[in-house]
This record gives sequence, structure tokens and C-alpha cells, in this order.
Amino acid sequence: MSAKIVDSFEFCKQQQQAAGQAPVAEFARLSAELSSSAGALDWVIAGGRHAAGVPQLLLNVSGQVELVCQRCLSPMLHQLESVSTLVLAIDDVDADEIETRLDDERLDVIVGSTSQDLMVLVEDEALLALPLSPRHAQCPGDVPQAGAEKAESPFAVLKKLR
Repeated sequence: MSAKIVDSFEFCKQQQQAAGQAPVAEFARLSAELSSSAGALDWVIAGGRHAAGVPQLLLNVSGQVELVCQRCLSPMLHQLESVSTLVLAIDDVDADEIETRLDDERLDVIVGSTSQDLMVLVEDEALLALPLSPRHAQCPGDVPQAGAEKAESPFAVLKKLR
């Protein structure tokens, strides 16, 4: 994975922005969760300040990935779309304090770094955006049986025995 290293605090202070496209195959942890490493992820990261005065990164990740359907076990395409706000803290204690102070479920508080690899953030975001149990809306090969009779309830069978 080609690293894009920045000082995350300076990135936010200068309100910098970075964007790009990276092949899915460059993300080892993400590729391990997919049925194919084909495709690419588009990403945008913008630095700034949260209304509470703490540095924050706005992160957008999108792309199409191939997963395995948990119903039929065949490959399926999934459109990955994720937008998140990462608030930066100096250390774990600061992160806990900021999280308590902001009390906002829409924000993720992370420990910032003077040598933050942006591609690690992109991969983390893509992993978090994957569905827990991917499934086709209609699996290929599933054809609804026209006129198929509904199975008789086991309780109806017991009633006949009476």
C-alpha cells in the first residue's frame, strides 16, 4: 500500500485536503474480507476544526467491492459508501475526555499522530463500512415457484390426529 504520511494535527490546523483513488488490492486487510481484490476505492480526507475547537478529519470513502453472499455463497457486488467525522485527540486519556464532552454518536474520536498514514484511515473506514452478513436481494438461481403449495403446518397435522 502506498503510504501517504501526514502530521494529522497540522493537516487539520492548515485545513488541508487530500484525495485519490487506490486499488483494492493495495489494502491487505480489506482484500482478506472480499471475494476478489478487483476494483478501486475513491477517497477524500479534509482537515478542519470541530465546533468544540478540537481538530477533526472528514473522511469519505466509496467504491465497488466484491463480497461473498452469505445465503448462496456466490460473489456479489457491493457499493461501499462511507462518510465519517474523526475527531483527533492527543492521547487515550484526552480521547476519553473529548468523547465524554462531545457525547455525539456520529463522531469517532481517535488518537492523532504526527506521522499518520492516510491510507490506513481509508482502509479502516472501508472495513467498518462492510455489511456484517452480505446477501443478495434475490440470489441468482432463486426462481420463485409459481403455484407451489404452501407446506401444511405441523400443528394442523397434529389436529388431524385428534
